[in-house]
This record gives sequence, C-alpha cells and structure tokens, in this order.
Amino acid sequence: MDIDIIELSKNSAKFVLTGTNPAFANGIRRAMIADVPTLAIEYVNLNDNTSVLYDEQLGLRLALVPLTMDSDYIPQADCNCAGNGCPHCEVSLRLDVEGPKMVYSGDFISADPKVLPADEKIPLVELKDGQRVMLEAIAHVGYGRDHVRWQAGVACGYKHIPSVTAEACPKCANTTMEVPQEAVLMANAVENITEKDELKCTQCGHVRHIFELNNPALKVTHNSHSFVFSVESDGSYSSKELVLKSADIIKGRALEFSNILKDL
Repeated sequence: MDIDIIELSKNSAKFVLTGTNPAFANGIRRAMIADVPTLAIEYVNLNDNTSVLYDEQLGLRLALVPLTMDSDYIPQADCNCAGNGCPHCEVSLRLDVEGPKMVYSGDFISADPKVLPADEKIPLVELKDGQRVMLEAIAHVGYGRDHVRWQAGVACGYKHIPSVTAEACPKCANTTMEVPQEAVLMANAVENITEKDELKCTQCGHVRHIFELNNPALKVTHNSHSFVFSVESDGSYSSKELVLKSADIIKGRALEFSNILKDL
C-alpha cells in the first residue's frame, strides 16, 4: 500500500492511495467522518440571554462550534466518574458578553487553554445595546456516528483513478476537446493526457454523445486498486492528524477482531 500526497494544508488534504481495495478505502472514509473522537459542547447553563435568539437556538449554534481536541480527554462512558463529570471527561467554557457587538467563538474563555474554538471568527449572535449573553458551556468527547457536533471530517470522500484513452472523433475528425470544468483534455494521443488531468477527471459523460456507441473514440475506465482521497477537517484535528487517527482506529478494530477469532 502506497500514499502519494498531492495537497496538504492545516485543514484539508488530497492524496492518492494505491495497492488496496474499495472496502478499506471506504473504511478510512467512514472512520474520518464517524469514528474519530472529538470535543463538542453538549450542555449549556444559561445565566442570562437577552439576545434575539431563543435559548435553544443559541445552544444549537454553540454545539456546532468545533473545538480543538486534546487526547487527555476520554468519553464519559469510559471515565471512572460514572458520568458525573470530571476533568478527565469534560471541559468548561464561559461566555460573558454585552452589546452592542457581534459575539464570536473567540469570545469563549476555556478552563483548559488547550481546548479552544478551532476558528475564532465564527459568528454566534449579534447583540444590540443593552443585550447580554452569559453562560457556561460544557464540552464532552463524542463520535460523529452519534451526533454531527462530533464529526471531525466534514468533507471526506474518494474516487477511483480514471484511465482515459482518446482518439479522433469519427464524425468530425476533431482531435482536441475539453470535458466541462476543464476536467480532462482529450487529444488524439493518450500520451497527451497528463496524470494531473486524469486525477481531475470525474467521468461526467458530457461528451460521450459525440462518439458512436459502437465505435467509441473516448474510453474512460478506472483502476479498482487506486483512489484519490479528498479530506477536510473541521479544525478539531489537522487534516494529517485526522487521516492518521482514522487509520489507527481501523488497525485497532482489526486487532480486536483478530483476538476474538483466536479465542473461539
């Protein structure tokens, strides 16, 4: 199995995974979306809210503010406090703001400096003169499979690497054309199609009507063992950490399953 990095930034990545099968590729995708643990606001203790938003509306907005993840925190179900709440399974964030101003996620004051909003510029509510929001938010560790607030991977997907062959059009003899969105440059020689062009190909089919079905000049197939991954993190992890964490989860489950089979 090989990985070739195409793009890599703090919150997004694109890479080619080769030498595996669709089951493993989909397992990585699902793990990034549903199985990587994150911290998110679950409960809100409101002391004062004279903003235009109802308490429930404000609580829903706060729940979707991504928080940076610290591995020292564990899910409440695994904590020795039996769900009562302790420094190992929950963290408190306070918000006390008066108008007139726009309240941003960066206005939170966290009890743990390692747990902060991943983006300080997320607008929460606009306060007019005399309005105030004062609250305590309690964040817990959870999984995306339980609620979207804990979904670390916000846009994770993959596609097969296409293999494109093209010849001159049998009707008009044109040798050069483009798929919409400049996906792949079609020419009369395969070597004119670069690897970069093939990675962009979406097999959209918009140009297939130009060719005779019984004598196709354009053929798009795929490699069933190579995948182009696109990953975007909500900021709780970097894109690199998100991919590595999902791989560790797959590995851990495989080992657990192997141990179960040995005991049978």
